[in-house]
Amino acid sequence: MLRPQSAPLWHALLGSRETLLFAVLFLLVAIPQTILLTVVPLQAHALLEDAGLVSILYFAIGVFGLASRLTIPLLTHLFRRRWVFTLGAACLVLAAALYAARSVPALVLALGFTVFAYACLEITLNLYVLDHVSRRQLGRFEPIRIFVAAGPWTIGPWLGVYLQERVAWWLPFAVASGAAILLAAAFWLLRLAERSPPNARRTAPNPLRYLPRFFAQPRLRLAWALAAGRSGWWGMFFIYAPILAVTSGLGEEAGGAIVSIGTGWIWLVPVWGLVAQRFGARGLMMTGFLTAGLLSLAAAWAVGGQGWLAPLLLLAAGLGTGTLDGVGNLLFLRAVHPYERAEMTTVFVSYRDVAQLAPPGFFSVLLFFLPLSSVFAASGLAMLALGALTRYIPRRF
Repeated sequence: MLRPQSAPLWHALLGSRETLLFAVLFLLVAIPQTILLTVVPLQAHALLEDAGLVSILYFAIGVFGLASRLTIPLLTHLFRRRWVFTLGAACLVLAAALYAARSVPALVLALGFTVFAYACLEITLNLYVLDHVSRRQLGRFEPIRIFVAAGPWTIGPWLGVYLQERVAWWLPFAVASGAAILLAAAFWLLRLAERSPPNARRTAPNPLRYLPRFFAQPRLRLAWALAAGRSGWWGMFFIYAPILAVTSGLGEEAGGAIVSIGTGWIWLVPVWGLVAQRFGARGLMMTGFLTAGLLSLAAAWAVGGQGWLAPLLLLAAGLGTGTLDGVGNLLFLRAVHPYERAEMTTVFVSYRDVAQLAPPGFFSVLLFFLPLSSVFAASGLAMLALGALTRYIPRRF
């Protein structure tokens, strides 16, 4: 493990030099993701010309993402983590090139490569973090990890649309590709060691065998459900807030600005982390879910009224959801056993695929019968239900 030589300030803020290095990697992962965050849904809406068809497309990609994620443990067993990480970065470069083709078949392929790429990157990075960051430092690292990505998440969604509209249509894709290449280079320069628990299995892990064991553990089951709900709300926001802006006559650049402002709440993550440490994560998460749920319902009511009212209510709901990022995935990180990290991490991070899969599938049915406002109403009700689930978080957490 790398040790700081003489850096009391870094030690006070981050706990170790390694937490800073991992934070840099998470920052670089965020750049290609955020620069295309609004560009891709708007491109899908422009090509398909229907919000319901966009929902169906994202539902299909979610199915593929969930299936492909389950192959990651086998890939890490066959090729080692460093090569799986590199494969993920390469897939991001390929996806950017396909997005630039601006056709429906290329869009479908690009989305598939994107979800597979982030599965590779997220699983391998989480495993490296569990290997190199102590359990004592995890509580401090989670809000820092999110905070260092605040810049890309705040600027990227608007900047991608701005570059495409005002400079060159291909420029966001070039930026995403360049960032992915820089990510791979930085990762190899760090030369992170790969560690395995003493009783690690020598045969290829099969995460499907761990599904019953994972969901039989109440703390892991609860951590997965709450993470899926948080991710699902953000997924709804990233896709349908820009579509709301376009259908309301505000324009594509306004859609990018709405997403950027909403994700800008990420700057408050360190504050929420301190609140969780001082008063407990349980109360913070309950407040965040209930606030997001009520304001999402208010946004649904406001759709069709004044042009900016519904987006502003969605932005306020984003503040409620943003409080949940102050806790991050700490509930899972504290519950997982060291000897089964790889398989349990693979099962846990499937919450992202389910969050990408279930809401668009449900929304595609809703939008067949109901207007766009039904998406925000359904999201609000789901957040209220998850707020009720936070009662089962241990009081000491």
